[in-house]
Amino acid sequence: MNKKTVKDMNLKGKKVLVRCDFNVPMDENRNITDNTRIVAAMPTIQYLLENDCAIILCSHLGRPKGEFKPEYSLKPVAEELAKLLGKEVIMAKDVVGEDAKSKAESLQNGQIMLLENVRFHKEETDNDKTFAKQLADMAEIYVNDAFGSAHRAHSSTAGVAEFLPAVSGFLIEKELQFLGNAIANPERPFVAILGGAKVSDKIGVIDSLLEKVDTLIIGGGMAYTFFKAQGYEVGDSICEMDKLDLAKDLMKKAEEKNVKLILPVDTKIAKAENPEGESKTVKYNEIPANWEGFDIGEETIKLFREELKKAKTVVWNGPLGLFEVEQFAVGTKEIAKALAEIGCITIIGGGDSAAAVKKAGLEDKMTHISTGGGASLEFLEGKKLPGIECLQDK
Repeated sequence: MNKKTVKDMNLKGKKVLVRCDFNVPMDENRNITDNTRIVAAMPTIQYLLENDCAIILCSHLGRPKGEFKPEYSLKPVAEELAKLLGKEVIMAKDVVGEDAKSKAESLQNGQIMLLENVRFHKEETDNDKTFAKQLADMAEIYVNDAFGSAHRAHSSTAGVAEFLPAVSGFLIEKELQFLGNAIANPERPFVAILGGAKVSDKIGVIDSLLEKVDTLIIGGGMAYTFFKAQGYEVGDSICEMDKLDLAKDLMKKAEEKNVKLILPVDTKIAKAENPEGESKTVKYNEIPANWEGFDIGEETIKLFREELKKAKTVVWNGPLGLFEVEQFAVGTKEIAKALAEIGCITIIGGGDSAAAVKKAGLEDKMTHISTGGGASLEFLEGKKLPGIECLQDK
């Protein structure tokens, strides 16, 4: 993915529109509870400041569905940015309205402004050309640094590139470097760990990874579909009955491609209606009726650990249990610890796996934690991402 970055452009004194991913979690009082995505945008913003640019930032937040809803305002983000940068961030009252336009026009070099939530306009998600042009008219150069939204063909992620020279920021550059190398040129043995609830969410990724990895480890809710496909009883565990043939096909493909496919050997179960109640560990083929599997068991943790010790590159996407409930967070935590200890290239594919690694306090022990959940998945699947495709080639 040989795309131009901000370093390939003469930016001195230019007005730059930057698409960031400021879709951050907030509590009921609109306090930001995790500023990781804002911090991730800092290197690009600092670089533009060093080049004396006038910076116009834009992002979405939540799903306001094309209406102005104050609870989705980016105002708290502007305050957090100002704190992190130690300088004023001018907040526009709208996106492409009079306030945004006049503030953008009078913006001086070295100043920063933030537009309101781009999804207050339904034209954003429609990738409406007129709306994209209105955004583009405020600036001279477009920088996309929102990897988490790069799989969406929206006005602010792809549409504006029709009207402005478009390059990537440092965050997207880093994502392409790590995820791209892992896929195109991994140090071997290359191991992928896939978790999460459903096989259907990861069909494309499993299929694509079976062409590239030496070992594929499967955990989380989707493992039960693979067990059911082999004729085992899975009690009340998550199981996609319409995907049993697909699971069989994927196991067969692994065999044909000489990929080691490792499934759990034991599971921690509880009554389906009360995951926080009594739990016990059983073998995978011994889950009783009315019980549901919620985590991998100790024998599986040992099995996965042993396999990971041999790895040189690991990509992990999706938790290995119901990690929001303390007693079922053990498997996910233990595998995060194992990755922190083995000293190989470890790439965490965003979303829940990234949250689990952070929860375990191990993010600084990983080589790269992706900022894109859906985007990383689609990238690993080999799909073209509109927010990347629209950028200029080197």
